[in-house]
Amino acid sequence: MFYPILRQFLFTLDAEKAHDLSLKWLKIIHRSGLTRFWPKPNSAPRRVMGLEFKNPVGLAAGFDKNGDYIDALAVLGFGFIELGTVTPRPQPGNPFPRLFRLPKQQAVINRMGFNNKGVDYLVAKIKASSFSGIIGVNIGKNLTTDVAHAHEDYLYCLQKAYPHADYVAVNISSPNTPGLRNLQSKDHLGSLLGLIQAERDALFQKHHKYVPVVVKIAPDLSDAEIVSFVEIFQNFNLDGIIAANTTLSREGVETSCLAHEPGGLSGAPLRNRASNLLKVLKSAGNNKTTLIASGGILNAEDALQRLQSGASLVQVYTGLIYSGPCLVNETIKMING
Repeated sequence: MFYPILRQFLFTLDAEKAHDLSLKWLKIIHRSGLTRFWPKPNSAPRRVMGLEFKNPVGLAAGFDKNGDYIDALAVLGFGFIELGTVTPRPQPGNPFPRLFRLPKQQAVINRMGFNNKGVDYLVAKIKASSFSGIIGVNIGKNLTTDVAHAHEDYLYCLQKAYPHADYVAVNISSPNTPGLRNLQSKDHLGSLLGLIQAERDALFQKHHKYVPVVVKIAPDLSDAEIVSFVEIFQNFNLDGIIAANTTLSREGVETSCLAHEPGGLSGAPLRNRASNLLKVLKSAGNNKTTLIASGGILNAEDALQRLQSGASLVQVYTGLIYSGPCLVNETIKMING
């Protein structure tokens, strides 16, 4: 396939520039009509959280933060696309450089910092999209909003996204916004989830449309913290958990010259950690909580393993960087047997 050759070129560029360039190329190719020759995946439908997914393979948040490339990415065969993380107000994110590839370890370190154009921009892009699959909107807080008032940002984004999203993901686990992960603690979690549930219920009454809400958590929680999280989560009428975000651990990349770079680690070194999180979540949730697997899914075998371990859906990001766009079709083919 052509991607290994293209990857050699892309890996000579700065990681963020290569990412942006790849998306722009994909959009140009899509507009030219050439993407009609891309092989369409076989159907692998499943009903999750009351939604009909054409297949269980999705794009994780962070790849298309602003919804600029929805229709072009859809051609690759995704059953669902999660946009964001988006915040109430536009923000530039952290200083450059902030994205690093570790090819030997098939990993990426990022400290993007929720760079995005704001929720209003994202909503406009969703409204203009022709994608017929499921669209999720991943929401977060602005850097300048302190943790004590974080709920205001989440509720604002929920209100804006609700009429246009198929589901909303609450990101309380990025390691790149100071204090954000504190929202996973007992001191903050129950209050935040209660407010989100109440607002979602009010929006349901207003729009006569039920939009599932899921929560994305970190892979760095201890087993006891995971069990505690599930106990609190199940007190509220929310719909699922995404496992997981990037990790602060440097296990598996200790020998890399980039291991010292601050930020969240994704890719192959996250595989075991994310798999264990899924296992503990499933056990603690007594099969009552919908689980979406993300993190360390580099190939079709990884995706199938997560589905067999209890995930209803899977999401990829770093796997696309190393395996290329064929990863989606290959995964669906393996799921279908």
